[in-house]
Amino acid sequence: MNYTCYEDFNKLCQLIVEDLLENKIIGWFQGKSEFGPRALGNRSILANPIIKNNKDYINERVKHREGWRPYAPIMLEEYIHDWFDIPKNSSPYMLFNAQILPEKESRVPAVIHVDGSARIQTVTEELNKPIFQLLTEWNTKTNVPILLNTSFNVDGEPIIESPENALKTFMGTNIDTLVMGNYIITK
Repeated sequence: MNYTCYEDFNKLCQLIVEDLLENKIIGWFQGKSEFGPRALGNRSILANPIIKNNKDYINERVKHREGWRPYAPIMLEEYIHDWFDIPKNSSPYMLFNAQILPEKESRVPAVIHVDGSARIQTVTEELNKPIFQLLTEWNTKTNVPILLNTSFNVDGEPIIESPENALKTFMGTNIDTLVMGNYIITK
């Protein structure tokens, strides 16, 4: 296992975006853990939503769960109406399903259900600065303000809570890179 600490979080985000562009799967461990069944950007597994096969790969090789189970898009809130038909202006807690706009569906196939819907989560800088910074850097490079997001756990296990849980899950799965605070950890 190798690790590097980055004082400049923007530099860390740039490196993680490069990993995502290389189709690497990212374990994301930041700040306080969420409470409940959904990953809201602090205990997440993240992947490139542009690659359709990422959904199947994560189900089979990382989460070890049924192939029909979908993944959610986490996105910059300011772009919600550019991508989804939704009457709300935000969805910070992944409570709403929305239809993707038809012209955008092929751009993020890994996060869209078979009926064209998605349970979206929107992010602002005020709500979650680290994931906002990563999404902003990702959008700058790809012109896609969305990442695939799922809870940082494997089937049958609770969402990780501690750094020890994060390292154990990282080492026991096909997650390529773990981001923990300002550290990037690789196998």
